Amino acid sequence: MTLPRIVVTSGEPAGIGPDLCIEIAKRNWPCELVFAGDTSLFADRAHALATTIEIVSVDLNLAPRAHAAGRLPTLHVPASNRPVAGRLDVANARYVLSLLDVAIEGCMNGRFAAMVTAPVQKSVIADSGVPFSGHTEYLAEHTGAPLPVMLLAAGTLRVALATTHLPLSAVSQAITPKLLEDVLRILERDLRTRFRIEHPRILVCGLNPHAGESGHLGREEIETIAPTLERLRHEGLRLIGPAPADTAFTPRMLEQADAVLAMFHDQGLPVLKYAGFGDAVNVTLGLPIVRTSVDHGTALDLAGTGKADAGSLIAAVELAIELAGRR
Repeated sequence: MTLPRIVVTSGEPAGIGPDLCIEIAKRNWPCELVFAGDTSLFADRAHALATTIEIVSVDLNLAPRAHAAGRLPTLHVPASNRPVAGRLDVANARYVLSLLDVAIEGCMNGRFAAMVTAPVQKSVIADSGVPFSGHTEYLAEHTGAPLPVMLLAAGTLRVALATTHLPLSAVSQAITPKLLEDVLRILERDLRTRFRIEHPRILVCGLNPHAGESGHLGREEIETIAPTLERLRHEGLRLIGPAPADTAFTPRMLEQADAVLAMFHDQGLPVLKYAGFGDAVNVTLGLPIVRTSVDHGTALDLAGTGKADAGSLIAAVELAIELAGRR
């Protein structure tokens, strides 16, 4: 069996992404890891961390081989300015996007079996003049995927989002029957094909408090969510809800579900991160490629200090290996 070759993008150069790459490179892996980033950045950060690591160039024309601890196989992408730990530099925003571009291209042409992303700083990319709302949307645009679905997993708890990086004031208008249907179809399909759950059960949250309280606290459940769920149930999808979000995450309800669909970002992710922060994995469904990521941000104050926890990136690589093997 051919080992998967997985590319890891090192993310915002002023953040902890490079630190985490160095940390996970210090262990053996049953795949080939390729780290996309500036070789000088990796060398500078290893020095700051007082870590000995062998930075080597990668030859993508060779057959993949298992990652050996202590080596950092690098796909060199030059930064515009020399990065400084903890100090954002708008001049390096294009560099961050270039890391994603080389990883996407490699996944699309089959050189990489999956991509794993370290965190980026959305604000500095936006300040550079490039509209950027997040990895999820950028990956969808550059892979031609009509609708990406964000899912975070912490152990057996899986939470997907109907909407992602939207202001709260825009969520209600965005939740249409078509959006819900498309998201649920993608979630159900990928739970079957990628996570190998034969008949996935999906618990769907309502939008409003108490799932609208029979229309007294909002009518989105009555007019949009419930009719969409009922229509899809007739097609064989196993859907529960719409359920009040404040009870959807209780043990009794979660026992009945393989995944939860939250209506907006901060409805589902606070619970997920409370349950597994530091070990949770962000997976983008609906793409023609496998992509996993960490569940945290750039932690600028920890960059170069040696205090960053690599648990989430370790989990993201482990899941990428698993998903790549199921394609």
